[in-house]
Parts: sequence; C-alpha cells; structure tokens
Amino acid sequence: MKSVIDDQQLTRLALAARQGAPADVEAFTRAVYAHVQRFISFLDGAHRAEDLTQETFVRVLRSLPAFAGRSSARTWLLSIARRVVIDQHRSAARRPAITDLDNWQRTVELRQPGVPPGWEEGVALTALLAEVPWERRAPFVLTQVLGLSYAETADALQCPIGTVRSRVARARAQLVGTIRAAERSA
Repeated sequence: MKSVIDDQQLTRLALAARQGAPADVEAFTRAVYAHVQRFISFLDGAHRAEDLTQETFVRVLRSLPAFAGRSSARTWLLSIARRVVIDQHRSAARRPAITDLDNWQRTVELRQPGVPPGWEEGVALTALLAEVPWERRAPFVLTQVLGLSYAETADALQCPIGTVRSRVARARAQLVGTIRAAERSA
C-alpha cells in the first residue's frame, strides 16, 4: 500500500510545520494522521488506536520544532508512534487491574467496539497479526501493510536492515502457517 503523499513532500510539510504556523501544522497533521492511526491499530489493536494516535501527535507536536529533517518525517513520526505503544504497554504492566463490578467480563464484552461492515479482511488480518510476536509484527506492518521500505523501517525501529528482513520473513512464515492450519481444520 503506497502512501498518498511521498516522503519528500511529507518531510517538507514537517519542516514547514516546525515553525508553528497553524495552517502548516494542520496540513502536516492531516497528511499523516490516518496513516499513524492505522499503524498503531495494527500494533496494538483498534480499541485504543485513537487514544494512542492522539498521544503520538501530542509528542510529535511537542518535538516538531526540533525536527531537522535528517531522516524522513514518516520514519521519525512512526518511531514516535512505536514508542507511544511501547510506553502504553509498560505503563499498563505496572498498573494493577482492579474492578468493583460483579460481572466484569460481561461488562468488557459489551463495551467492545463494533466492527464497521466491509472491514472483514482488516479484522481477519488484525486477528492473525495479534498472534505474531510484537518484534515481528511491527516490521511486518510497516513494510507489508503501510508500504515503507526495509531501510525506512530499520530507521523507524532503530535496528539493522537485516533484522527487519528476517523479522518480516518470520512473520510472513508464521502467518502462512496459521492460515494453512486453519484451512486444514476447516
């Protein structure tokens, strides 16, 4: 899936937005908001994607004046989004889960977001990706779903390009194995 706006255009928008002009900040945000939300949704699930996307943009807008354009804005932005997801998981792991509801499981089930019609493939992909370990899921989503190059993904994840290639290959093999196992049992 290719982005609507290329990396050079996006980087120019980010460099213009770092001056703080409202129109430039809005143009930059509009150009990438859905892209970031989709990335976070694949990493962490759709149930918290909106909140985590907003947290990502809080961090992005706070650090935008320091963005120098040494890497593409997309790489910079997605690395911030990735850190937001990681920070959320770390924070949730430190917090005890307490509830005073008698039937908390039923309450959770009733509050699950509905799936809009026509999103069956996305739901299926999300379910399959949920079983892929996070360290393989992130590079797979960046390269195969969002269309970033392996080099851009390596920059965003701050790891060697060979690591990205092997993680994507392992994620792909796991997904194919899961699909084949489901087909055999059907």
